[in-house]
Amino acid sequence: MKIEFKTLHLEKRFPLAISRGVSAGSVNLFVSVTHQGITGWGELSPGKSEGAATAEQAQNMLTEFFDEDLSGLSIHQIQQRGREQNIAACALAGLDIALWDWLGKKANLPLYRLLGISKPSVPTSVTIGINPPQVVKQRVPLLLQGTGIKSLKIKLGSPEGIEADQTMFMQVAESTKPYDVNVRVDANGGWSVKDAIFMMKWLAERNTDYVEQPLAEGQESELHAIFKNRPLPVYLDESCRYSKDIVKWADAVDGVNLKLMKCGGITEALRIISVARAFNLKTMIGCMGESSMSISAGASITGLLDHIDLDSHLNLAPDPCSGVELIDGIVVPNDLPGHGASINP
Repeated sequence: MKIEFKTLHLEKRFPLAISRGVSAGSVNLFVSVTHQGITGWGELSPGKSEGAATAEQAQNMLTEFFDEDLSGLSIHQIQQRGREQNIAACALAGLDIALWDWLGKKANLPLYRLLGISKPSVPTSVTIGINPPQVVKQRVPLLLQGTGIKSLKIKLGSPEGIEADQTMFMQVAESTKPYDVNVRVDANGGWSVKDAIFMMKWLAERNTDYVEQPLAEGQESELHAIFKNRPLPVYLDESCRYSKDIVKWADAVDGVNLKLMKCGGITEALRIISVARAFNLKTMIGCMGESSMSISAGASITGLLDHIDLDSHLNLAPDPCSGVELIDGIVVPNDLPGHGASINP
């Protein structure tokens, strides 16, 4: 089994501002695994909270990991060994995606069919970051006009406080009037308990679908305070990285948002879905600064999920890869073997 790497700079069309900072792009690592004359491809978007702050760090981890003989191991065994050796979650995700792509190509099946999952029927959200009202007014038509998008995710939790959040939300509400879209909110841990309780009531009165990660990672013990008498469903993102995390907070949330870069790839993502269902929780998939390659891998499992937030490839200028299509607002995997994505010439 041979592993090779390629780095590419992904530039965002619109910089994304959230409660913790602003991102204008990323240097992503593309991973190829070749075995028996078949090559599978994966992608990772590095992140400090995902264990590797740079593509170089992730590549060094995977290079050292591949110094061992992994050729006789299953994908699940490779995932387990990587976890035991503290390989960064995002690095494992790139490798895991490549291995599943390889297996799909080996079986000559699209990955969603290999996994026994139907194509998705739930539309994706597109995300608008924290912005002043004048930017929101310009940005919303660019995101929605003629795209078929049916849901808009608004990033709140502004460092300037909930008054700034309310001002931005009201401009979004005004700017989306010409479009038939649902609105949901992601605070990225930017609220206090008091602010979360207040804002959830305020947002519920304005027909918001749900609130994601209202409190910062590390403040999960406070979730019960906002979950009791909640006016909106509460989803966890940063506070739920692996399937084992669900057990801790299952009685204080309505659902969880999995991300391939956060959990280590498709293998663990499938476990998260199974455990969430066991606790009767809703499921969502999100993304980081990923191209169509990683998004195609994520789209292969979205037939199992309640909410979809796979839009990072739509905010690239340009997307260096081809794969999924946006059809009537749904991110749909193609029918090529594996996840169906490739790096453009």
